[in-house]
Amino acid sequence: MTGWHAPDDLVTRYADGSLAETDAWSLEKHLERCGPCAARVSHAARAGAAGPVLAEVRDAVLAAVLEAAPATAAVPAARVRTAPPAASVPDRAPAAPRAPRASGGRLTRILWAAGPAVRGAWTGAVLLVALGAVALAYGGGGAGARPLLLALAPVVPVAGVALSYGRHADPLHEIAASSPSGGLRLLLARTAAVLAVSAPSLTAAGLLMPSSGPRLPAGPAAAGWLLPGLALTLASLVLSGWLGCRTATAVVGGGWLLAVSAPLLLSTGTGLTAGLTEQLSLYFTGASSQGCWAAATVLCALLLAARRTAYDRLETM
Repeated sequence: MTGWHAPDDLVTRYADGSLAETDAWSLEKHLERCGPCAARVSHAARAGAAGPVLAEVRDAVLAAVLEAAPATAAVPAARVRTAPPAASVPDRAPAAPRAPRASGGRLTRILWAAGPAVRGAWTGAVLLVALGAVALAYGGGGAGARPLLLALAPVVPVAGVALSYGRHADPLHEIAASSPSGGLRLLLARTAAVLAVSAPSLTAAGLLMPSSGPRLPAGPAAAGWLLPGLALTLASLVLSGWLGCRTATAVVGGGWLLAVSAPLLLSTGTGLTAGLTEQLSLYFTGASSQGCWAAATVLCALLLAARRTAYDRLETM
């Protein structure tokens, strides 16, 4: 019992699902200690749009319990075991302490639960692309494997985000996104899991691949795509607040591929591999280009923080 009680408008917005995530979390902590406010919230939930559904669930549970009660009463008394007197219970040896769980297994479980893309076919596709590019560069003599990998690397996390969030990716998305830990927090957690898989794999593949030949211009560094990839990923998250996750990732990924391929289609003076290498060097190499990507990353992060309430019920309808 506390001296403060939730106002009526706060209770009403919590019951109909329009209360912001942070306020809902605070109210739920208050309801754990305040019986009158918990009763008011329960009454508001039953009086709202979810009231008929809650009544149907309650009736179904009661009916199942009443049906199971006669079967339980029909159990023969001989089968009911009574506990022996306390004096006859032998002393038990203390239970052995549990062995500590390995940190690697815990990290695996966290990544497994963080997003559908990480535990789906997307992770295998990322590893296949990285290993295939390395094999092509060494075994097939493909001089354009490295610039092609660097051109696709920034949109790989964007594709992972599209496969990690939304009704199409998670059968329990509506329930998870409507919880206090859903919304932007859930979206950022699954994005971090996607980046944790794609960034090391693609960067390691770029480091293992040979540099450009003597007849080709020097390409960008293997880690030059990381900041652009982060900026594009955050840009897709920002657009998700207006367009939805799949549409936003399609716009950002398609825009990047168009920005890379359009100059190559319009240019006729250089080869495909040389032109792609020059284009990526323009986008990835130098303090000015990386500074622009850093500014875009900061801007997208600020927009995410400013519009965080727009993600509380993202793709739940």
